Amino acid sequence: MGQPRLVREAFGRRFRNPILLAAGTAGFGTELDGVMDLRRVGGVITKSVSLEPRGGNPPPRVAEFHGGMLNSVGLANPGVEHVCRVEVPDMVALLGDTAVIVSVVGFEMGEYAEVVGRLDAVDGIAAYELNLSCPNTARGGIEFGAEPTSVSHIVSRVRAATNRPVIAKLSPVVPDVVEIAVAAKEAGADGIAVVNTIPGWLYDGMARTRLGAGHG
Repeated sequence: MGQPRLVREAFGRRFRNPILLAAGTAGFGTELDGVMDLRRVGGVITKSVSLEPRGGNPPPRVAEFHGGMLNSVGLANPGVEHVCRVEVPDMVALLGDTAVIVSVVGFEMGEYAEVVGRLDAVDGIAAYELNLSCPNTARGGIEFGAEPTSVSHIVSRVRAATNRPVIAKLSPVVPDVVEIAVAAKEAGADGIAVVNTIPGWLYDGMARTRLGAGHG
C-alpha cells in the first residue's frame, strides 16, 4: 500500500498516497505505460466517458503560453461500452493497488446515471467523478454545473444507481461555487473536486485562435 505516512483515507477507500492524476491527464492509463509507473500514485482518474463514442474537437487541441497551457479536447472518448469491455479491465490489470476512478459525462441529465449504471457491472472501479462542466443540450447548452438544481438532480440519480463513491467535479465559471458544492453534497456526493479547467482563448500574432475549436 506504500509508505504508511502517505496513506490517506477518503469515502471509505484507502489510497497509497494523496496524489491523484486528474481526468484527462493520463487518458485511460495505458497511454503512460512505459513513461511512468502509475502504481506509485494514489489514483488515476480516467478521461471523461460518455454514453456514445465522441470524436472530440479538431486539432490543435493543446496550446502553450508563458506560465501555462490551454486544452480543447472536446471530451473525445470511445464510449461506455468499449470502456467497460476494454479500458477499465486493462487499467485494473496495469495499476494494481492504484485506485481507478472513472470520470463520467452526459449531455442530458439522465445520461450520467445511465453511464454509471453500465460501469457498475465492471469490477475494479474505486469511484466515479461526475464532470458537471458539460452543456445541457436540452436547455440550450447551459452547463449542468451552473445551477444547483441541475447538480442536485444529476447527483441524486447517480447516487441511486450505485453504491460506489461519487465525486462531483464542479464548474469554475459559477458565481457561488459553495452553493453548488452544498447542493452536490446534500444530493449524496461523497466528495467534491474543485474545479474543472478554467476557460480561455489564445491568439497568435495574426489574431488567429491557436486551438482548433477556438477556445479551450
